[in-house]
Amino acid sequence: MYSILRRAFPTVADAPTPKRIVFLRPCCIGDVLMATAALSALRETFPEAHITWAVGPWSARAIEHHPAIDAILDTGADMPLNTPASFYRILRRLRAGDYDLAVSLVRSPLMSLAVYLAGIPLRAGLDSGGRGFAYNLRVPIDPAAREHESEIYLKVVSAIAGRELQASANLPVTERARAAVRARLAAEHIGAPFLVAHPGGGANPGAQLASKRYPPARFAEILNRVAEECAATVILLGGPGDVDLAEEVAGHLTVRSSNWVDRLSFQEIGALAADALFYIGNDTGLTHLAAASGARAVMLMGPTDPRRYAPYTSDHLALWKPVALAGGGAANADRREWDWARDGVGVDEAVERIQAFLAR
Repeated sequence: MYSILRRAFPTVADAPTPKRIVFLRPCCIGDVLMATAALSALRETFPEAHITWAVGPWSARAIEHHPAIDAILDTGADMPLNTPASFYRILRRLRAGDYDLAVSLVRSPLMSLAVYLAGIPLRAGLDSGGRGFAYNLRVPIDPAAREHESEIYLKVVSAIAGRELQASANLPVTERARAAVRARLAAEHIGAPFLVAHPGGGANPGAQLASKRYPPARFAEILNRVAEECAATVILLGGPGDVDLAEEVAGHLTVRSSNWVDRLSFQEIGALAADALFYIGNDTGLTHLAAASGARAVMLMGPTDPRRYAPYTSDHLALWKPVALAGGGAANADRREWDWARDGVGVDEAVERIQAFLAR
């Protein structure tokens, strides 16, 4: 079907310097943070353009202060195309924006159709298996290739610019967030060094992958051993859904710790992580946020491949034991029975590699 649709939509379009750009990556926080590399490349290419990021309300909270963004278009949901009503809602909002360039980092054929029906003259986007049929600048991708998401997103902006562009994931910390975090640290008499840990993750509107979480008792053992050697305080982070998990980890801690779960904004989490000795978490949006905010980030990776989903920054450590994984990305990550004791990185190896990472 897609091959027929591709022939029905032309791929030739005038390419004047765009004045109004809509950048589409609605979900989820990890993907949104990995897309900041493409956002920065887009801003560098078109420094005078007005750039609107079309993003879901939850993910918008993570990137709304990014200096490369001029406006946020609320897609109404983190997964905005799953009902006829939501499709019509985003179509109306795209039409109202009077955009002359759409940069779509969404693999959905419905997003391809939406930007076409919105009348946006230049439509650049991912073409995975023909699903980008309505873009007139299609960037083919192989869903089976083990290629980093940030690099895939950068290909779209590079195709627009006509040259290869490079950038890292980034989320500059605001001074307001930094001041708020430092005031909270002072109030709780926590000084340097401290490390920040998020034991949760694996839950978002696109997928529920609880197997991405490192076992709580073993997570605490890593924290105990590294924090004791560094004489560091452990600060536990997470969202409202992580309360019980964080309490379970805290129950295994023997070093000084403080539970800050559901107490910080996304901006404050980035500021805290950037000031920490290091941040440690699973393959989750908060780990990408911490890394993009400038933290030395350690990602504990299980049934997802670091070649696809590790932080796209220079100062991170992806702890992963190479194993056979299902192809096709995160959506297929739970197709095999995952066992951390058998398949994942062990505590001893994790501690050894973290110590080497900190000593660099």
